[in-house]
Amino acid sequence: MLSMRQLARFRADADFRIGASPTDWLPDEARDLPKSEAKRRTAQVLDDARDRLDELQQRLYAQHRDALLLVFQAMDAGGKDGTIRHVMSGVNPQGCQVYSFKAPSAEEQDHDYLWRCQKALPERGRIGIFNRSHYEEVLVVRVHPQLLGAERLHGAEPTMSFWQQRYRQINDWERHLHENGTRVVKFFLHVSKDEQRRRFLSRLEDPTKNWKWAADDLAERAHWDAYQQAYEDAIRATSTAHAPWYVIPADRKYVMRALVSAIVVRELEALDPQYPQVTAEQREQIDAARTALAVQD
Repeated sequence: MLSMRQLARFRADADFRIGASPTDWLPDEARDLPKSEAKRRTAQVLDDARDRLDELQQRLYAQHRDALLLVFQAMDAGGKDGTIRHVMSGVNPQGCQVYSFKAPSAEEQDHDYLWRCQKALPERGRIGIFNRSHYEEVLVVRVHPQLLGAERLHGAEPTMSFWQQRYRQINDWERHLHENGTRVVKFFLHVSKDEQRRRFLSRLEDPTKNWKWAADDLAERAHWDAYQQAYEDAIRATSTAHAPWYVIPADRKYVMRALVSAIVVRELEALDPQYPQVTAEQREQIDAARTALAVQD
């Protein structure tokens, strides 16, 4: 398992600089290993974390008190879908729910921007996953401020004070969730521009991946620098004690998945879910049922 020290380095704070955050990383003990061996050891970290995650998720579901919300954001081809699939593959689907947020519908635009996310929050005892999220409103909308017109906000202008207002609103909302039993943990899968290009080419050259390609992907790539600035500002303003951001190096998918899985386990361990205690009355009922079943054919 990755150490707390190794995981802590990826937690962002108010001094976060996207240019100083690596997109490619290996733990010290793996840097001199052949790639195949590094991948094998990292895969073992992921397998161990999945086993532990399964145990913790069962406790969380049984306790039915807290909830965990995992938010995933990334540039296109950053690896959100694959990370969610690999990290959560061992979790009971009954206790986990995934929502992928696309462009807002007409109904969603008739409400405030947090409305659709509020509706998708996990119930107590469950792990919720947002594949994209409310942060699109300070990322995509910031890069394309003309989208603000569809929200029909009175006097809204895409100035820095407007985005700071949204950061405050998001922080207030996430604090409210935390104080009412939903732990929020946010992941930015930080991929390099060169690696995004390689992944785009793979999608174009492999017929089994063609379905992943959208014409808008190349157009959005042209706004790379604007998105990097939007991510830096949003993460600096909204990585808090009650809803931290983890900036995960995403150029090596196997490392990215291991890091995410280890952090999710640490966050669940901090919640420390426990199976409910059986009362004396319930114990009597259990003993009576065991006795009755023992004599049945």
